[in-house]
Amino acid sequence: MSVTEILFTPLLKADPGRPLITHFDDAAGTRMELSRATTANWAAKTANWLRDEHDVEPGDPVAVLLPAHWQTAGLLLGAWWCGAHVVGAGQEAKVAVVPPGGTADAEVVAIASLDVWGRGAGAPIDYLDDSRAHGDDFTPWQPTPGATPALGDLTVDEVVAAARELGAEFAPDDRVLSTLEWNVPSGVLEGFLSVLAAGGSLVHVSNPDAGLLAARRDNEKVTRQLG
Repeated sequence: MSVTEILFTPLLKADPGRPLITHFDDAAGTRMELSRATTANWAAKTANWLRDEHDVEPGDPVAVLLPAHWQTAGLLLGAWWCGAHVVGAGQEAKVAVVPPGGTADAEVVAIASLDVWGRGAGAPIDYLDDSRAHGDDFTPWQPTPGATPALGDLTVDEVVAAARELGAEFAPDDRVLSTLEWNVPSGVLEGFLSVLAAGGSLVHVSNPDAGLLAARRDNEKVTRQLG
């Protein structure tokens, strides 16, 4: 099974309405919260888009060149769901998703707007607008073997094991505050997958204003904090 099926699907089945990620951007003054169910819809649309429009198969490299963001969460989970190998900067890829103005060495380069409300960027290949047209459910055509490359140099089995080891310090009811960037692979593991593996909920703050973090912890009922 894929990383998404192993680490995320059980959370979705257990409590689909629970928040998965609450994302703040202090520079923009924005907040957006996605439940497990809403994140699953984005992930399914992404997986269908990658597979049906761009022929991504298990093991094919997909470069996720975005900052930590709720859009990035859906993209990562969708990429793994269809078996893709998530790679970072400087790696060749079949499909790359970049922010406005970004570039990548890939057969297909799509733009993600990072708009808080999910509006597209109006690009010729637009991740949000293009994936939005796809279905809210995804069924893999074939299982993803555990030895399939999944994140950087790590296989599916290795990603799951590393995420569970990092997540062992959290409890399932934790609200985890993080300011870590999701570089591949360590940032994605520590700042995102560890919280999923524990069954917790992530509060991520981009461009953090140190003067606001105490209020974030109180208002969002944070129980643990990453860097």
